[in-house]
Amino acid sequence: MNSKAKSFIKNFSYTFMANAVSFLISAVLVFFVPKRLGVEQYGYWQLYTLYTSYVGFFHLGWCDGVYLRYGGQDYHELEKPVFVTQFWMLTAFEFLITAGLGIYGFCIVPEAEKGFILAMMGVCALLLIPRTYLGFVLQFTNRIKEYAAITMLERVIYFVLVTALVLGGIQDYRLLLAADLIGKAVGLVVAVCRCRDIVFGRMVPFRSGLSEAGKNINVGFKLMIANIASLLIVGIVRMTIENKWGVATFGKVSLTMSVSNLLMVFISAVSIILFPTLRRTSDDKLAGMYDFMRTSIMTVLLGLLIFYYPAKLLLTAWLPKYAEALTYMALMFPVCVFESKTSMLVNTYMKILRREKWILLINACTVALSILISGLTVFLLENLTLAVLSIVVLQTFRCIFGELLLSRDLDIRVRKDIVLEVLMTATFIATAWFLRSWLCTILYGAAYLVYVLIKRQDIARMLGQVKSLIKR
Repeated sequence: MNSKAKSFIKNFSYTFMANAVSFLISAVLVFFVPKRLGVEQYGYWQLYTLYTSYVGFFHLGWCDGVYLRYGGQDYHELEKPVFVTQFWMLTAFEFLITAGLGIYGFCIVPEAEKGFILAMMGVCALLLIPRTYLGFVLQFTNRIKEYAAITMLERVIYFVLVTALVLGGIQDYRLLLAADLIGKAVGLVVAVCRCRDIVFGRMVPFRSGLSEAGKNINVGFKLMIANIASLLIVGIVRMTIENKWGVATFGKVSLTMSVSNLLMVFISAVSIILFPTLRRTSDDKLAGMYDFMRTSIMTVLLGLLIFYYPAKLLLTAWLPKYAEALTYMALMFPVCVFESKTSMLVNTYMKILRREKWILLINACTVALSILISGLTVFLLENLTLAVLSIVVLQTFRCIFGELLLSRDLDIRVRKDIVLEVLMTATFIATAWFLRSWLCTILYGAAYLVYVLIKRQDIARMLGQVKSLIKR
């Protein structure tokens, strides 16, 4: 096996272990926390989770710019005083953000619970963004093992605290919030220890540091806006649901999304290591690797949809209070298929090719569509089912739009595969939503066999490449 393949497999094993821990935590949060918390308390916890997913906005693309400008360099090649200065300037900036959110949350917001959540969102930003900066440095310098160790420790502490709370009969979402912040605080401390030479040391003059920050923000701002827009695609739908039907309904719908997103934990393990690996790959090999990874991902993800109905039966028996909301899993499960392909392939390749403007364009168009569809389904038609279904439509649109743009750059053909995948998704949704019995599993399983037969040559070629790689 060649050195690049060994490095990829080794890095994947590290990130897989870290994300396996994240999966366990997600499973506890999905399967046990709703059973302990009341529906309203769980809704507030999901609201905190939604709000904190946007804290990346508070670095203005600073971290993304560092990631894009220095991606592919070795750690020892970095100009340490420049990175020390950037770390402390970024931390000082986040402290101001935290203070502002605290004042706004406790003194201005009329609803006490939402004000408290906003204030804690600021604390989360102060802990998370400096750690994100250090984590990005470890990622783009290919120190994946250390990055995975930090992530794993942070998540293990969180897992232990959440498990203790669940066993103790948790009834207040604030305790979960505290556990989350404690885990992030430990992660930041360990990241600082691992990267002490870019945290403690000589700094460059303030004016030079300010100039460097400006360059990083200028490069990363478009990607940051694109990432925030990516979150808003689904976030707008979720926020309008909470506004229209209340925090309890919001929590129930969020539960179905959490179940569907469990697979994304492992997809992110691959996404993390793909960027530095592909950044070191020659341009003439990128198209071939895209076809290989695309076939691998879609064959697995479409196959996993077969397990929808047994998963729904188990969850309905375990969480009877959420039985009605769990029917929306039929609409939400396909989201992970298109979101995974976008995250793992489309966005990663666009970053490699420095097409941040494309990412921004795609996400901005999808956000505009999200606003339009949310207004129509939530406020005009007042139909919760259509609102949830719109999430699948939006993620599908985003994925197809991105892949069509990327296919022109890589000179590859994807239209036939896109049509096939949309047909498979439509088949799954139709059978799962209207049949609601084991018959949906049988019919979709038969459709999947047809898909495999149609794609048999691509799958055989992909398996042959895997065997060849292992032999080398």
